[in-house]
Amino acid sequence: MPSQLSQALAARVERGEFPGLVALVARGDDVRVETVGVTRFGGDVPMRRDTPFRITSMTKPVMAAATLMLAEDDVLDLEQPVAHFLPELAGQRVLTRPDAPLDETVEPARPVTVEDLLTFTLGFGDVIGPGGEVDPPYPIVRAWRELGLALAEPEPRTPHDPDEWIRRFGSLPLIHQPGEKWMYNTGTLVLGVLLARAAGKPLDDLLRERIFEPLGMTSTGFWLPAERAEQLPAHYMTDEQTGRLSEQPVLPAAEWARPPVFASGSAGLLSTADDYLAFARLLLDGGVHGGTRLLSAKSVASMTTNHLTPDQIASGGFFLGGSGWGYGLAVTVGSDDVSGPGRYGWSGGYGTDWFTDPAEGLIFIVLSQVTDLLFGGALPEFSKLAYADLPGDAR
Repeated sequence: MPSQLSQALAARVERGEFPGLVALVARGDDVRVETVGVTRFGGDVPMRRDTPFRITSMTKPVMAAATLMLAEDDVLDLEQPVAHFLPELAGQRVLTRPDAPLDETVEPARPVTVEDLLTFTLGFGDVIGPGGEVDPPYPIVRAWRELGLALAEPEPRTPHDPDEWIRRFGSLPLIHQPGEKWMYNTGTLVLGVLLARAAGKPLDDLLRERIFEPLGMTSTGFWLPAERAEQLPAHYMTDEQTGRLSEQPVLPAAEWARPPVFASGSAGLLSTADDYLAFARLLLDGGVHGGTRLLSAKSVASMTTNHLTPDQIASGGFFLGGSGWGYGLAVTVGSDDVSGPGRYGWSGGYGTDWFTDPAEGLIFIVLSQVTDLLFGGALPEFSKLAYADLPGDAR
């Protein structure tokens, strides 16, 4: 008999909410994968267990793990000012208010640290306007767009290489004082440049050597072979004007078949359900994979523990939704409709999600390319059903 999750996935595909989805639930050695539908509306290519997806912001937790690996190697220190590796940022000042002219600034109260990049408290990121709008046309928002920094949406990607990107970013003031507020997305873009410099190699090579190859994540990277890139599903989102689900313009597959000019540490990775499971299991198992320790238990604990104050959580608005933030991922600080506190993970803006509930030993991954997954009832429904139909379920 089909599981409750399988039935829910199929029902939403039948209603035309998704062309298809891949969902994975794992507890211990029990791994169940559901594949439903096709990769694009009107298409005939079925969703498969190994279908690659643009996981966008699910890149961020991977970046955090790589940072902690370098910290354990004493290549960097989390309390270190970022200007040690990124001198282009040494002269950044701070706007007097988010909507101020770019020349109305004050000195920073303290330097931005590596940890600020991980916790998104560096003082720069997506701006939430007084009416809840994201990135209103403030001078700072217009400036970063004119500079081609691509700080928000995954596409189009920035045309600048890491050195030019960080030089341009360093010409801008911070929006808030370091440590004052949680601001989304920019921290892991800056972190990508920093990690490459600290390690002395491109970010792509660093992640492959330290994470993807040891974990056997053969279908994860900032690019994939052409035949795999061709398998990427179409991207859909509800059009605000028409109210209809519409296919969105995305990079052609050929662009995903070669290394990007700028590897985005915020939203640049492609991956599959089983590959991301390997990464999630590394954290659930305290940093050990196949009997080999890749990350210390202390580092995993710091990554998956909330580091924000209540005021910082509130400053995250709808991005955080009341959750805390560890390093590169969200951590629930109270019970919600899905679980008790301590569940951690993150979503991708093109319609992907992952969480781990360490209290239950449960990992859940759902992959689509429909942004609407993250809004409305589908994701909460799928998340709750991930706890059903598994051996030893305590619910």
